[in-house]
Amino acid sequence: MPEAIGPCLWFNNQAREAMDYYVEVFPNSRIISVENYPDEALNEHFSGMSGKVLNGRFTLNGIDFACLDGGPMFTFNEAISFVIRCADQDEIDHYWSKLSHVPESEQCGWCKDRFGISWQIIPSRMDQLLGRPEQIQTMMRQKKIVIAELENA
Repeated sequence: MPEAIGPCLWFNNQAREAMDYYVEVFPNSRIISVENYPDEALNEHFSGMSGKVLNGRFTLNGIDFACLDGGPMFTFNEAISFVIRCADQDEIDHYWSKLSHVPESEQCGWCKDRFGISWQIIPSRMDQLLGRPEQIQTMMRQKKIVIAELENA
């Protein structure tokens, strides 16, 4: 049986910083391992990569991730995001305060962190809170989801 599927995050040169940050934001999280690039003299592809992360493995709230410092060729965009289903408004507020760093990217519970990764921070019962057109219209005006506003719409 194959192992579970998990994301791998490609950073320019912030993989270690990102791992350290995320394991502080999420409960039940830890860094599993970090392998750095070997000496630059061993291979031309390692030029400028000494000390950067070749392969990082970490767990965020029980979900395994991998990451690396691969350089600036690829960047994150909104085509991929991670969904955080929250039990209540306090949990939404916690994650929003830690992960939302690009105000112009905020919409309907979506935000972008300081590394450029997009997150959807939503109530675990979001489907129940969008049962009426008024609730959907209210959500469309929100940046961070406010459960009470959806309930009262």
